[in-house]
Amino acid sequence: MRILGISAFYHDSAAALVVDGQIVAAAQEERFSRKKHDDRFPVNAVRYCLEEAGLEVKDLDAVAFYDKPLLKFERLLETYYAFAPGGFASFVKAMPVWVGGKLSTRKLLRDGLKDAGATGKEKLKLLFPEHHLSHAASAFHPSPFDEAAILTIDGVGEWSTASICHGRGKDIEVKRELRFPHSVGLLYSAFTYFLGFRVNSGEYKLMGLAPYGDPLSARVKDYEDRIRKELVHVHDDGSIWLDMRKFHYAQGLRMVKDDAWERIFGFPRRAPESPLEQHHCDLGLAIQRVTEDIVLRMARTARAITGSPNLCMAGGVALNCVANGLLERAGIFDRIFVQPASGDAGGAPGAALAAYHLHFEQPRTVNPNDALNGSYLGPAYGEADIRKVINRFGAVASPALDEEALVQRTADLLAAGKVVGWFQGRMEFGPRALGNRSIIGDPASPEMQLKLNQKIKFRESFRPFAPAVAEESLERYFEARTPSPYMLMVHPVRAELRKPLPADYHALDLRGKLYHERSTLPAITHIDMSARIQTVSPRTNPRFHKLIKAFGQRTGNEVVINTSFNVRGEPIVRTPEEAYRCFMRTEMDVLVVNDRIFLKEEQPAWPEGQEWMKEHVLD
Repeated sequence: MRILGISAFYHDSAAALVVDGQIVAAAQEERFSRKKHDDRFPVNAVRYCLEEAGLEVKDLDAVAFYDKPLLKFERLLETYYAFAPGGFASFVKAMPVWVGGKLSTRKLLRDGLKDAGATGKEKLKLLFPEHHLSHAASAFHPSPFDEAAILTIDGVGEWSTASICHGRGKDIEVKRELRFPHSVGLLYSAFTYFLGFRVNSGEYKLMGLAPYGDPLSARVKDYEDRIRKELVHVHDDGSIWLDMRKFHYAQGLRMVKDDAWERIFGFPRRAPESPLEQHHCDLGLAIQRVTEDIVLRMARTARAITGSPNLCMAGGVALNCVANGLLERAGIFDRIFVQPASGDAGGAPGAALAAYHLHFEQPRTVNPNDALNGSYLGPAYGEADIRKVINRFGAVASPALDEEALVQRTADLLAAGKVVGWFQGRMEFGPRALGNRSIIGDPASPEMQLKLNQKIKFRESFRPFAPAVAEESLERYFEARTPSPYMLMVHPVRAELRKPLPADYHALDLRGKLYHERSTLPAITHIDMSARIQTVSPRTNPRFHKLIKAFGQRTGNEVVINTSFNVRGEPIVRTPEEAYRCFMRTEMDVLVVNDRIFLKEEQPAWPEGQEWMKEHVLD
């Protein structure tokens, strides 16, 4: 049975193909269109998925869309009615979009499929599982568990903003839901907006900013108290009630009522790109703590309701890896599996899996390692594609090397302090680069974080970098016992690797904290002595694992920096040409594409100046 899953028309459009219960291909549209968070019908991603499997649209048994548009429209109408006459401007803006298109989602899907190769004569079965059911299926069905509690938390789907489900075998039973407008995801996004970042893309910046808050400061505790008193009431079971008099997302075009929030916190909304001050960091820490408390309460409720020792998570809030790490250390569940594409993109494989197992009632086979193939579900490219790059740009590359020679040469370059663009095999599905579309470097270099942020990624200096560590060496470097293959858990760096902090450390400003050397692996140690960990297994990515081991032989550290292969505001690179352009536009030293090595000093002069940066909207 062949089922195509699609998410589209909000943000992070994607397509995924499930064949006989297995995800054989998945990709986000942004990787093809080069428009970050592209929300259009994923015509290019659909074409890729079909081509990967050697299929055409006519070969599909069904197409599953990741939510129910009519139910979402019902929520919009009821919300506008409840807040009337407020929200009229938003109503006037939204209604033409719905009446002119979104209400006709079936037609939009059929038109999109025609662009992807359908003739229009196919008798396609269109299915519409609910949004949070798609999230739940995306996490549970590929998980290594036959039975598990499922916790989904995001902004909003149709009505639901969070759900607790129980997965058993192929079946998923909804146990409890939290409903709009009361939403953990929208609460966090409101702070994302107030602190000057972009909603639906800047939430991870807020998570990275939070540790710069002073944990010893009375101001952080005061902000947390104000959040709980003025904005959100958190119940014992993790459900929340938001004071909608202070928010504006239900009826307006902004997230919050700026004047009310300025009164509550004592400062105005931060302008995007303006300097970050300590009170911004302290407020970030306060909302992160509140969010963590809510997630832990929800998790305890999920354990109590289902009785399961296993937990699966999805939804945008499941990308809050700081909360995930805290949840794992809390020991509420024995094992936790988080869908690596937890946001809306993951709704595509989730919808297809829900259709296969729940609508068509097909049995499920549990893979003890999970069924996501390391999230390497995107396209791969070969020698012919590399030759095109060489011919087009006059690029200079080494001859194709055997794997051993390639790994040893790249390890030498990394150990010499070079920054390497590492492009291999199938592209990752989801927001994280996991060793196939990665920029890597030496985590022991004190200058590496600043160099990567300012000269390669062109992004804010406070942004942390993640370590990729050989799976078997995890406990040597981090206070963690469970593998984290999808870079979705934050855990402390081991105490013996840390360096003493000055007495006034927490009183230092952002820059002072950032440039203090905190451990023997300073480039991946965040200012609170934590790291967002990826464990690399020889089962799922043998070449990357070999590289990390070879680097360890030279340096004593079986850890490398791993950040996504892109610059700020640009989607992760997909093709060898995109990789070469990124390599030449930045101060990256080395590019490795499959079996070939490109050294920067050997390349012809790059004709572009900095005008290319205008192509990408800041994220």
